[in-house]
Amino acid sequence: MNDSVPKKPLLIAQRVCKSFFKGAKEIAVVKGIDLTVHQGDRVAITGASGVGKSTLLHILGALDTPSSGKVFFGEKQQDIFNFSEKALSHFRNQSLGFIFQFHYLLPEFSALENVMMPALIAGYSKKSSQEQSVELLKFVGLEHRLDHRPSELSGGEQQRVAIARAIILRPKLLLADELTGNLDSANRAIVMDLLVNLNERMGISILLVTHDAELAKKMHRILVMKDGVFV
Repeated sequence: MNDSVPKKPLLIAQRVCKSFFKGAKEIAVVKGIDLTVHQGDRVAITGASGVGKSTLLHILGALDTPSSGKVFFGEKQQDIFNFSEKALSHFRNQSLGFIFQFHYLLPEFSALENVMMPALIAGYSKKSSQEQSVELLKFVGLEHRLDHRPSELSGGEQQRVAIARAIILRPKLLLADELTGNLDSANRAIVMDLLVNLNERMGISILLVTHDAELAKKMHRILVMKDGVFV
């Protein structure tokens, strides 16, 4: 990549706030966050538990709505929360990939079938979905586990299947929430290398929340969150 060429903004958050109510009491969790993620970026959000990291990530991934503020995405920098519910669902499916601490694989399906699922839902043929899924499972080092169900896989293998599933539609941005939280050191290292490869070889931007200092150091930027704001 030519570092002299300015990178284009992919996601811009402006004054994003999120509050919850407990009875009549308002509890502010995210307090006016500004954030820009450029194409090709790898960004980590760190901080103590309960400071609003996951809430912010869910808003940026359109899994939750802000109490106020705007989130713009893509070349046209459209405000995603002006989309209809149908358009917002399409945007999530086509432009974003999600990985969580718990893999959320479907237990009754094989690794291959789990990875195929988003492509099938998006309308791709079974043949095309299967071919892409096999390639991605090879990419994450699980070509020998195609027919295994989640219960037959280790925790690290399950998370790698989840990564393959998250990128089958080639999202522009991959969002991850504590994806190494349940992994041993060997599997953490494998997953960290996979993320770097996804970013450098496929051009997928990455925005993640983590307590893992080693993982955070693999990112281009580390943002520290405290009491609902970046410090």
